[in-house]
Amino acid sequence: MELKTNALMLRAVDYNENDKILTLLSPDYGKISAGIKGVKKPNAKLKFAAQPFCFAEYILAKRGDKYTVINCSECESFYDLRTDINKFYAANAAVEAANALTYEGDECAEIFSECVKTLSAMCAGEERFPLIKFLVFALRKSGYGIALDNCAECGAELVKKEKLRFDMDAGAFTCFECGKGIGASQVTYNVLRKLDGKPYEEDFITADGEKRALRLLREYFSYKTDSQLKSLSEYIRLI
Repeated sequence: MELKTNALMLRAVDYNENDKILTLLSPDYGKISAGIKGVKKPNAKLKFAAQPFCFAEYILAKRGDKYTVINCSECESFYDLRTDINKFYAANAAVEAANALTYEGDECAEIFSECVKTLSAMCAGEERFPLIKFLVFALRKSGYGIALDNCAECGAELVKKEKLRFDMDAGAFTCFECGKGIGASQVTYNVLRKLDGKPYEEDFITADGEKRALRLLREYFSYKTDSQLKSLSEYIRLI
């Protein structure tokens, strides 16, 4: 039996002397684990199919409950992401998040499509905003959305508050006085509102705010999923 599907290569693990095991993200089939033979050889025909961020049409042979890549037609390599260290780690953070939030056999067309768009946007320009936007989107689609409106406790407008809190359990910002959770800043709150398409204060959109937003997303992601985004930690260190 053969299966043909567009997929994004999320992860590759060495197997035997010249083989790899790939984790592919398909919009129709969710995550698929598939072996690919001989790709560690210098002149391997399908070497590109096991490269980071490869977006391609994969043809898989199924035997029992195991898949093997038997052919592949590349749609986009996102090569530029592998030549810039900041973009490389930002892109890895996006695919690590997609890997943690999707499952085998589950339809995940929206996360798949948004992840491909995110990698494309990173190739074309800067990487911070596309990464933050993707993390917020993927968390929401997975049931871990962040509330970015008024205080989750008293309903007060937060744009006028000097200090805020972020409640990890609720995934919501609150007034510092009436809420619970970790302290949060206006710059974090406004960066997230901007990338969620909500009104925001331009004065609070700073490079420091972007970094703080990424730190909060990293901690919230770990809290909700028990997964560590190692590439995101490295990216935050680099910027």
